[in-house]
Amino acid sequence: MDWSDRIGRRIKLRDLHILMAVADTGSMAKAAARLRISHPAVSKAISEVEGTLGVRLFDRGSQGAELTAYGQVLLRCGINVFDEMQQGLRSLEYLSDPNSGEVRLGCTDIILHGLVPPIVRRFSKQYPGVQLDVRLTNPGEHQIQELRERKIDLLITRATGQQDDFHSEVLFDEPFVFVVGAQSELARKRRIDLKDIIKGNWVLPPYNSAPGALVAEVFRANDFSPPKPLVKTIAIQLTVSLIASGEFVGILPASVAALSAHRAALRVLPLKSSGPRISAEIVFLKNRTLSPAVESFIKCVREVAVSLVRIP
Repeated sequence: MDWSDRIGRRIKLRDLHILMAVADTGSMAKAAARLRISHPAVSKAISEVEGTLGVRLFDRGSQGAELTAYGQVLLRCGINVFDEMQQGLRSLEYLSDPNSGEVRLGCTDIILHGLVPPIVRRFSKQYPGVQLDVRLTNPGEHQIQELRERKIDLLITRATGQQDDFHSEVLFDEPFVFVVGAQSELARKRRIDLKDIIKGNWVLPPYNSAPGALVAEVFRANDFSPPKPLVKTIAIQLTVSLIASGEFVGILPASVAALSAHRAALRVLPLKSSGPRISAEIVFLKNRTLSPAVESFIKCVREVAVSLVRIP
């Protein structure tokens, strides 16, 4: 039997604990009193370790027990082991504290510039000790792969499709709204119809993209062919900026338009429209234990989502 087998089979944390107590007190009797076990139990534990290792750990005498060179080596080992254990326990305490740790969030561009800011503001006030790592993820399979490889803890996205290894929860669904710049001539009209803006300078997502396909269905549901956009982009910041200039017309999810209106001069047109709605989802891996910080973040996301549903 080699040394590693001996250590794994015979030497226990209890043995190291006893050795450290004897070394610290200089006496097996004093170590027994400190550990609240019998003197013979201490003597037996030390003798069994010495037998296992084949070396003497203590020189016994009338003045007590003194570490040998072998004992000093094992003592350092015990100190290191218990220090690592202590650090591990501190890490467990750290993980069990919902106001510590890190949350790694992945989100698409439209989520990043709409839903995420109010979530971050609310969560950071409630849990100032948690670090948020917010990452822009490309829509589609890329974001799924990052979640599957555990590079992120969760996703907030518009749609991922059915995935057997994911838990997907719809936060809310909402309609699309037609949006113009607040200072544009169209914004000043009390009554307006889709026919009044259909020939405008549209900034829209490409129709061959997932959001673009939904936008195209909105036009068709209102008996219009999808217009040819002057600018095709899925970049929400560019879309909002162009619409706010007053020179472009666009379509946005209702929550994005409402949240963007706080920092950009946008106006939602009073148009009654039908057609598909768009959902916001929170997604994380099944059968994966989430840290308390991530659990708290998910709770915060749900709370903010409820408030957004009430946005007029």
